[in-house]
Amino acid sequence: MLKKEYTGLANINGPLIVVENVDDVAYDEMVEVTAPDGEVRKGRVLQVGSNRAVVQVFEGSTGLNINESRVKFLQEPMKIALSKDILGRVFNGVGEATDDGGQIYSENKYDINSKPMNPYSRQYPRNYIQTGVSAIDGLMTLIRGQKLPIFSGNGLPHNQLAAQITRQAKLGKEDEKFAIVFVAMGIKHDEARYFINSFEESGVLQNVVMYVNLADDPSVERIIAPRVALTAAEYLAFEENMHILVVMTDMTSYSEALRELSSRRGEVPGRKGYPGYLYSDLASLYERAGMIKGRDGSITQIPILTMPNDDITHPIPDLTGYITEGQIVLERDLFQRDIYPPINILPSLSRLMKDGIGAEYTREDHADISSQLYAAYSHVNEVKSLASVIGEDELSEIDQKYLEFGSEFEEEFLNQDKNTSRNIEKTLSLAWDLVSELPEHELDRLSEELIDKYYRRKDENGET
Repeated sequence: MLKKEYTGLANINGPLIVVENVDDVAYDEMVEVTAPDGEVRKGRVLQVGSNRAVVQVFEGSTGLNINESRVKFLQEPMKIALSKDILGRVFNGVGEATDDGGQIYSENKYDINSKPMNPYSRQYPRNYIQTGVSAIDGLMTLIRGQKLPIFSGNGLPHNQLAAQITRQAKLGKEDEKFAIVFVAMGIKHDEARYFINSFEESGVLQNVVMYVNLADDPSVERIIAPRVALTAAEYLAFEENMHILVVMTDMTSYSEALRELSSRRGEVPGRKGYPGYLYSDLASLYERAGMIKGRDGSITQIPILTMPNDDITHPIPDLTGYITEGQIVLERDLFQRDIYPPINILPSLSRLMKDGIGAEYTREDHADISSQLYAAYSHVNEVKSLASVIGEDELSEIDQKYLEFGSEFEEEFLNQDKNTSRNIEKTLSLAWDLVSELPEHELDRLSEELIDKYYRRKDENGET
C-alpha cells in the first residue's frame, strides 16, 4: 500500500506537531518525521479530525521547522519485536536496546496497544507470589494475576522496596517458569544505575526484562514505556506460558506526562489539571493483568506511585485504588523511625489474599494469624492514643502488654534488612512468636485448635 508523505507542518508545540490536509490517517498510527537535516524520528498519531492530524514525536520537535519538515504516515500501529531473548536485557521506553546485546530480531511483531482481556475469558486469580518481605507475604499477600499497588511518597524507600521484591520474588512451586518485567518511568540516572547494578549483583538480571525511561528522556516516551513493557509481559505469559510479575515505577511520573500532553493538546483539565480520561487511561494499563482460561501463564502487577504531599486522596492514588485490588501504603513516621520497609499495615490490604492462601497454598493458619495481627496492632494504636492522654504509667497491665507487642511487631516483623528474604514459613513463625507475647484470652481471631498447635506457651522461667 502506498504510504503518503506530507511536506510542511501547520504547527509545532513541544513534542506535538500538527499536519493539515491529510486523509486516510488513523488514531495511534505510526509516523516517520524527517527533519530538515535528514534525521528521521518516530512518532504516533494522537488525534485526527477535520483533515488535521496531531502527531506526538518521541524524540521531541527540536530542529524541526514548519516549512521543510516531512511527515510519512506508516499505516500501522506501534509494534515491537519480541522473543525469549528479551530476558536479561535492558531497553529504553520505546523498546530499543540500551545494553550491549544488540536489537531483538523476530518474525513476529506485537502491537503495544493490546486489547483488554475479555472478562468471560478471565480466570479467577489463585495461588500466591512470595516476595520475601514479611509484611507483604504475611498480611497483604500478593496473588498471581492480581494488581497490587504501592502508595509511597517523595523520599520514601519505594525504589529499594521495588528492587528487593524484584530480586526476591518467587513462586510457591519452584518448577513453574517465572520472570519479571521491570519498567521505570522518569527516573534519574543514579536510580537507573542502582536498579541495574542491584539486579546484576544478585544474579537475577538474567530473569528480568528492564524498560527504563530516564528523567531527561522525552516525556512522551513515558506514556509509551508501560505499554511496551506490558506487551512484553503478555508475550512471555501467554505465548511462552510463564508467570510474569510486572513492577512499574513511578505511575505519578506517567500521569504527569499525560497531564503535560493533555495541556499541550488544549484539552479541558479535570481534577488538579489531570485530563478527564485519567481513570480510563490508568485502567487500560492496570487491566492488562490477570489470567486467561486455558493458558498456563499469568500477569501480576505491582504499580508504584508517589503521592504528592503524601495525600492519599490525590487523583492518582484515588483512581488507582478504584481499579486495583488493594494497596500497600508506606508511612513517613515509620521511615523516620528507621523501620524498613515502612509499611503501614492498617490502611494496607490485599483484596484477593483470601483466595490464594491457606492449607492448599501457604499454611492452614495463615488467614487467622494475619487477622489476629491486624486486630492486635489496631488496638496498639488505641492504647497509644490513651497513653498520650493519661500517660503510660497509668495504663492497665494488659495495655502495657499491647504496647510491648506493638514495639516488637514493628522492630521484628515489619523491620527487615534490604537483603534478607524470609520464606512464608519464617514469616508465619515470626507472627506466632509475636502473638504469643499476648495472653491467650486476647487472641479472639484464632481457634483453639490453632492456638494448641502454634501458640508458644511459657513455663515458670518464662521460656517457651
